Amino acid sequence: MDEKDRELIAQLETNARLPVATLARRLGLARSTVQARIERLEEKGIIAGYALRLGDAARGDRIRATVLIAIEPRSTPVVLARLKTMPQVETAHTASGRFDMILQIAAASTTVLDQSLDAIGEIDGVKSSESLIHLSTRINRLG
Repeated sequence: MDEKDRELIAQLETNARLPVATLARRLGLARSTVQARIERLEEKGIIAGYALRLGDAARGDRIRATVLIAIEPRSTPVVLARLKTMPQVETAHTASGRFDMILQIAAASTTVLDQSLDAIGEIDGVKSSESLIHLSTRINRLG
């Protein structure tokens, strides 16, 4: 991957729907060259796909929280299996440090959020949890 590939990726991260002709003009490359670069980046798995990114107007009714959980030794598979059944759990990441897993959850109301947090805390193998309620998003580079 060279500097032009990085510039191309930056442009696509901003707006994946940009026409190839526009990308070519911005990068100072031929349209066919940009198309070939995109195809190569996709084949190598550097570009894994394209997704719809909802704006705050579409997500405004969702209450989000980050949940940090500590898990009993050897209980991760059981905990993860239970978390997969919960539609409020959007992402789950393993972590190092005081907590073993970081979850992002979203709920339609504070009542549903509260029930979700209780359900997470009641999962066999979860030793403890700490919740951080998201108030507003100031930077979002991930979509």
